[in-house]
Amino acid sequence: MGLALGQSVLAATVAVTRGPYLQTATPTSILVKWLTDLPIDSCVLYGTALSSLATTTCQTPLTTDHEVELSGLVPSTKYYYSIGTSAGPLVGGNSTYYFFTSPRTGKAKPTRIWVVGDSGTANNKARAVRDAYLSWTRTRRTDLWLMLGDNAYLNGTDSEYQAAVFDMYPMMLRNTAPWSTFGNHDAHSADSSSQSGPYYDIFTLPKNGEAGGVASGTEAYYSFDYGNIHFICLDSSGSDRSPTGAMLTWLKADLDAANRQDWLIAFWHHPPYSKGHHDSDVDPELRQMRQFALPILESYGVDLVLTGHSHSYERSYLLDGHYGKSDTLTPAMIVDPGDGREDGDGAYEKPLGFAPHAGTVYAVVGTSGEVVGGSLNHPAMYLSLNELGSLVLDLNGYQLDAKFLSSTGVVRDHFTIKKNPVIVSFQDGVSPSPSYYGTRDTYIFQAQPDTNFGTATTLWANGAEGKAVLLRWKDLPIPAGSLVKAATLTLNVTIPSNGTYNLHALKHDWTQSQATWNVYSTGHNWEVPGAQGTADRGTTVLGTVAAPSTGQYTITLNASGVALVQSWIDEPNKNRGIILDNPAVTDDLAFDSREAVTASTRPKLTITYKPQ
Repeated sequence: MGLALGQSVLAATVAVTRGPYLQTATPTSILVKWLTDLPIDSCVLYGTALSSLATTTCQTPLTTDHEVELSGLVPSTKYYYSIGTSAGPLVGGNSTYYFFTSPRTGKAKPTRIWVVGDSGTANNKARAVRDAYLSWTRTRRTDLWLMLGDNAYLNGTDSEYQAAVFDMYPMMLRNTAPWSTFGNHDAHSADSSSQSGPYYDIFTLPKNGEAGGVASGTEAYYSFDYGNIHFICLDSSGSDRSPTGAMLTWLKADLDAANRQDWLIAFWHHPPYSKGHHDSDVDPELRQMRQFALPILESYGVDLVLTGHSHSYERSYLLDGHYGKSDTLTPAMIVDPGDGREDGDGAYEKPLGFAPHAGTVYAVVGTSGEVVGGSLNHPAMYLSLNELGSLVLDLNGYQLDAKFLSSTGVVRDHFTIKKNPVIVSFQDGVSPSPSYYGTRDTYIFQAQPDTNFGTATTLWANGAEGKAVLLRWKDLPIPAGSLVKAATLTLNVTIPSNGTYNLHALKHDWTQSQATWNVYSTGHNWEVPGAQGTADRGTTVLGTVAAPSTGQYTITLNASGVALVQSWIDEPNKNRGIILDNPAVTDDLAFDSREAVTASTRPKLTITYKPQ
């Protein structure tokens, strides 16, 4: 039987009844799931070009419930795919069937997150929320999709999931993996302790730490990373909420091990603060999550907490330490009483890095399928709305922008959180204080191979003449464990060059007052004169200097340069500094040294870092 005929017969006899849909996306893997009406084997064909789905992954057992893991993928890459069986594809293979792998953990990238809560009504209200978002985001793809529980009313049955999720979001499901939390209506037909029922059959969530973070051992609660964001999903509906229970014990372990990301976002179903149609002063699930989970999260610097359950939109001030009823809120618990808007009172600001109790924004988004109302007067909330909608988060580097988008496509609330990294410069006599004198510099000269120029006020480079510059900054008072995010060098150029000089790491502990073309310190020769040997310098270029005019010139170190600076922080005794030269350049480059009379023109190293 020919392949085309085989595919034709296959398509006529087997039907895909659900999906395909994506789950547990990571930088190098993703799960593809679907249902068929007859038991067959499971195959996914995929590739980075739509015209060439050249890779195939198959599962041989015959089944109607298909789940195939694609592994060995490239981070931040678009893949096209189709699903089927070993006899041929059934569905896919066009431009609407694709997915993007996640970025490498820790790597910041512009990220759009769509947040829906209590969306499972399967009616025109849910459709209006969906359509408003799709119209608003247009061609900007959704990188992450968070579902805050109660995904299928009234009882979370499989047929209700078909109507509320698979029939509601077919296009999104085929190219964006949703991350869900367990709601009380999902719990009507599913059980967290046994991980059984439609919710746990439909979702495959990372219980083994396969998407980042610490393995929880259960799909009821889990964590995952996306770029520079760490996500925590808790189960307020079906798991033990007590401080010594398994969930909150795991939460502490996860945050101890995985709290190196720039952003920390948590989500679950029951809101810790609400005066919607559920009251956080009264309802036990709401009260217990506030009393028991919030102190842990805030002690690790959580930035944003997302919940549903109350069918309203409620958004807090920047808060910390409010663990009692609404009437116990004090001004001291409001870290920033402003609106959090850059076009208003100003963005909420937090330090970058491990910043316990620096403030958290709490948002209730139970409005993606129904609104019910309530008094909507919780004093922790800056704004409360009885309006259908969803929340859109845009994260870019150290800034988070949030917008509550109504079902009519109107932005009804917005706020911004900014992270402020520590930026410190090291320049003799200037920064970080006038008492800093940790810079070391000199140049070496082939024509005068035994002459030391350590007291020169000008540093010279000329590849053709055999001149190279040695630079080092010592005594960098940056706390151990800090994460270097960026680094620059600033030089005051006195004689410009038309060439491009390179920076390389030095491997010998050279001495400013002794280094020459022949030796790095008295009695210690370079492997090759001029520090040209592989034992003298690294081969990787850390940054380039192309300074065609006089004045201040700043070099931004590349990823390898940043890694070198990180090593100086991690192991100060191995800081050997850098060499600036390029044998191919035939004209002079000159700039002020640490001995320059004007302190502000001396070489300067600027480091941007996240404290541990």
